[in-house]
Amino acid sequence: MRLGVLDIGSNTVHLLLVDAHPGARPSAYADHKRSLSLLQHQDEAGRILASGQDALVSFIQEAVRFAVANGAEDLIAFCTSAIRESANGAEVLDRVTRETSVHLTELSGDQEAAMTYFAVRRWQGWDVGSILNFDIGGGSFEIAYGTDELPSYAASIPLGAGRLTRDWLPDDPPTPKSVKKLRKYVRATMAEAADGFPALTAPVLVTGTSKTFRSLARITGAAPLAAGPFVKRHLRIEDLKLWVNRMAAMTAAERAGLPGVSEVRAAQMLAGGIAAEAAMERFGIAQLEICPWALREGLIMRRLDALVQEGILGQENVRGVGNVRLNPDPMLPGFSVGVTSD
Repeated sequence: MRLGVLDIGSNTVHLLLVDAHPGARPSAYADHKRSLSLLQHQDEAGRILASGQDALVSFIQEAVRFAVANGAEDLIAFCTSAIRESANGAEVLDRVTRETSVHLTELSGDQEAAMTYFAVRRWQGWDVGSILNFDIGGGSFEIAYGTDELPSYAASIPLGAGRLTRDWLPDDPPTPKSVKKLRKYVRATMAEAADGFPALTAPVLVTGTSKTFRSLARITGAAPLAAGPFVKRHLRIEDLKLWVNRMAAMTAAERAGLPGVSEVRAAQMLAGGIAAEAAMERFGIAQLEICPWALREGLIMRRLDALVQEGILGQENVRGVGNVRLNPDPMLPGFSVGVTSD
């Protein structure tokens, strides 16, 4: 069957269509996305402005038409910290449902961390032992650790690259004083979150997911995206430290010229690098591996598991909006996290 996953993130809104069959790895069929930083469409009170809401509704309407035109049979839709933490998030979700008939599931921070970990586990398999995963989004930083399919410890902290850039680095290039203050804040916040995690049990694989980690790895010499998902990519802290210091002296336009850095994300790469550096320092990580699967893939795999259990996967004539069956809960069945630390 063809499954769609609609991801309303802090930096990008993205519809991914995949073809999936029981026992097979999902293969991407098509995608439709737009750069839409909801964090930049907030007022001082943290409310998403009408301009941001209009752009969001317009994209979701486009996404539904795209899904229908490309034969999608099932669609899951979710949002993360940009709407979750906004002062009028409930109003935005109501408007989306009213004007598009799409129900956006609002993932909590620990759910976001756990579903990303779940994707990493499915990609890496069981032979790697325990997994510690870091994921940097636009609004939040997720950390998850465990030995099973779902993590036993998960945390979401307000260290997203977009949020940190907006709140701490207003100048371009940033001033040394603002960078110093940001480092101090990030390290303190990371240390508080890390205190809730147990000692790592060997063997442990440390992974990084998200566009920010992929870009940081590329900057420091990892293989380009064109080399494919099966090429091993790593990020070493000694290389990261070097490039964070270099990026602190660059303008956003200069960072956009670095390998693997898009113009849209260039401004926030310094803050993302500082957050990644703090996490690796606090957990004592010299090197991590970049995993190509993250939150979207975790929700896709979870949904496929549910469809198999429900006996739906493989059936024809599934209907919802247009010809798309809408699933109100992408984490069915039985989502849970053993212990969370927020």
